[in-house]
Amino acid sequence: MKCCSASNRTLAYVVFRLALGTNFMFHGLARMLGGGVEGFASGTTRAFTGTLLPPGVVHAFLTVLPYIELILGVLILLGLFTRWALAAGGLLMAVLMFGTSMRSDWVTVSIQMIYVIALYLALANLDDNCCALDRLLCKSKA
Repeated sequence: MKCCSASNRTLAYVVFRLALGTNFMFHGLARMLGGGVEGFASGTTRAFTGTLLPPGVVHAFLTVLPYIELILGVLILLGLFTRWALAAGGLLMAVLMFGTSMRSDWVTVSIQMIYVIALYLALANLDDNCCALDRLLCKSKA
């Protein structure tokens, strides 16, 4: 990563990263607090009835999904392990898109693809990630 500067790109990246992290974090929180993780998992599992996905596997995945979203959101928001959090977010989206495709819910797949593009842009422009805990950790190791 290059030296931090107060460029427009740097500011744009910080704002973009904060928004993306907040989005992921609140996806997880809303699912935890809204109807609870079990309510979310049970309700969403029913949407996969009639697909080739085993209900037990779907329910298990949906039970851990809010925690994964929360953790990834906090990491992205703080700029901590940003590279790996963004990559994990992209892989998570691939899994979600697989499941959503099994339901033939193409509108939701299209929305999920927007998240993939956002994660790609954040990862591809990671050199602009100046105002982040990663930067502090990098400086303390030097």
